Amino acid sequence: MQKTAARAALLALFAFLQVSAPVLAAAERFSVILGERIVGTLVADQKGDHRDRGRETRIVYDYKNNGRGPTIAETIRVDRRGLPAAWDVSGTTTFGSKISEQFLSDGKTARWVDSAGTGTARLEAPALYVAQAASPWALGLYARAISRAGGALPALPGGELRLERVAALDIGGPGPDGSPGGKLSITAWTISGIDIGRETLFLDRANTLVAVASPGFIVIREGYEGEEARLRNLVAQWDTERLAGYQKALANRPAGPLRIRNVRVFQPETLSLSAPASVVVRGNRIAAIEPATAPAAADETVVEGKGGTLIPGMVEMHAHLGQESALLNIAAGITTVRDMGNSDPVLDTLVQRIESGELAGPRVVRSGFIEGKSPFSANNGTVVDSEAAAIEAVRAAAARGVFQIKIYNSINPQWVPAMIAEAKRLGLRVAGHIPAFTTTDAMLEAGYDEITHSNQLMLNWVLQPGDDTRTLLRITALKRFHKFDLEAPAAQTTLALMAAKKAAHEPTLVIMETATTGRTGQFPPSAASWGPHMPIGMQRSLKQAMLDVATPEDDAAYRGAFDTTIDVMRRLHKAGTMIVPGTDMGGHFWYHRELELFTRAGMTNGEVLKRATADMADYLGLADRFGRIAPGMTADLVLLEGDPMADITETRKVAMVVKDGAVYFPTDIYETLGIKPFAAKPAVSGAAFAKK
Repeated sequence: MQKTAARAALLALFAFLQVSAPVLAAAERFSVILGERIVGTLVADQKGDHRDRGRETRIVYDYKNNGRGPTIAETIRVDRRGLPAAWDVSGTTTFGSKISEQFLSDGKTARWVDSAGTGTARLEAPALYVAQAASPWALGLYARAISRAGGALPALPGGELRLERVAALDIGGPGPDGSPGGKLSITAWTISGIDIGRETLFLDRANTLVAVASPGFIVIREGYEGEEARLRNLVAQWDTERLAGYQKALANRPAGPLRIRNVRVFQPETLSLSAPASVVVRGNRIAAIEPATAPAAADETVVEGKGGTLIPGMVEMHAHLGQESALLNIAAGITTVRDMGNSDPVLDTLVQRIESGELAGPRVVRSGFIEGKSPFSANNGTVVDSEAAAIEAVRAAAARGVFQIKIYNSINPQWVPAMIAEAKRLGLRVAGHIPAFTTTDAMLEAGYDEITHSNQLMLNWVLQPGDDTRTLLRITALKRFHKFDLEAPAAQTTLALMAAKKAAHEPTLVIMETATTGRTGQFPPSAASWGPHMPIGMQRSLKQAMLDVATPEDDAAYRGAFDTTIDVMRRLHKAGTMIVPGTDMGGHFWYHRELELFTRAGMTNGEVLKRATADMADYLGLADRFGRIAPGMTADLVLLEGDPMADITETRKVAMVVKDGAVYFPTDIYETLGIKPFAAKPAVSGAAFAKK
């Protein structure tokens, strides 16, 4: 009741202080580009000077990709210092949950309401409110305010924002109608302190926003769309330089052998832990497993395991890898990922940098992502518009050395048999979504080796004629599984086919749990154990529900749907279906929750550890080098503080990771990124480490 009353009072105060809508005189217009395709717009109408003081700005931000995307409306009023005095944000998030955020400040007291709840702060000094759900336009406002403050500024609800100049350059290029934007001198800046990484933006000489960019996404001023690839590539280059610096500081190389002393080694064949032992590594290979009491040689670097558990490097089976997530996956004990769809040139470069040692990251097993052209296409991988083009995409994927092809939502189902035939001829496995307007059963009969996502496996049991799963319906239709009878013929037919065809399933349970049980104002169950370790910006984002849960009936239906999903997993596991661990959420922090959910599907802790390590090495054809701790195997090792056989949540407490012989201490990585560590750094003695 107090929280509701506080929200109502703040909304009333906001309404009282809001000025009447002026006739707006200027507008900034931007194109939103993803996968080199314009997918939306951002328009900022404003009154006042370009330096923010006294200005009110109204913003509309909307884009759609892969059948989903945010729709946001904002009104921002700034004070004479250029700091937000009133800010209203409304609309919907990427997956449809409602946004209702308000901020007010009179210069002495600030009050706000967002999905994390209500907050107030006494302003002893100027502080910059960082909106939880703002459009990218806000970054320009932040940059100007931080610049006026000398490069750093306290942030609300907490932390500090810092602005750093990166480079100056000139741009100029044609707009969408072919008209040139004209030469423009701009400066690139980064802002840190909002989240784990850094935001890169470009301002002109008047400090007005020109672009906000990442390696795969950009919001850019109309008229300069022709420069989007150049700016994204520059951001990728600068990110690489920063992360390469982290790699030099954080990757350790023993000058001689590495001894990991007094550990219990996970043995997947017996689902047990060994007696206390020491594991010796030379270069990138495991040289020996010795008694814990065996003496160390003079040239050895010794890491004290203190009775912890040593497991093989874990495997994330549903990644869309980027440079920052590559580092975070290493810190989480994930040394191999299966990339399920990416920009092929971007991934080519990332893999090369990881393999050369320039960047920290897991080894990558690649998929060939093939999507059909439609209004709902995912702008990723290869988008095709005919069966002939689809078959050619399969051939091109095979030429890149992929493990499998991944078929996506907008592929015409009639093309699938020919695509699968070509994939099998070329020695590729076939995985993917169930294309719209067909069924799981039909795709299994056509030759799918693996079904991606639990909702994709189950949806045709509840779909109605005309339902289009290229849209958000493929998520929101989960409500229909509340109290669903799994003895129904449709479900029984699919489950039997999975067993008969020996098809595997990658359910991405953690994203389904987040979607169905996450509620605004609290960490979702999938992030409850690690969310408090994150920077405050990420904590606030985690407390924004993914889906629109508008009524108590919605709440019950979604929660019931996840219960049904877990029941399906139990049945598949009992029938012998290979269920593989992947998150589609970046891996790292989310991955350990995926493993926890596997225990709800009926697996023992030992079976889960084996599934995450040895089983996935077997599945990916890598068992001769990875997935087990034995002499001669590649030194991909994870030191856990505790005993995951007794408590599977101990997989989160990673004290050390060895990947191809390089040694990483997650505590160092997390402290560099502003994250509270999950485990203590182990003691090291003997010969010193050398930095990469």
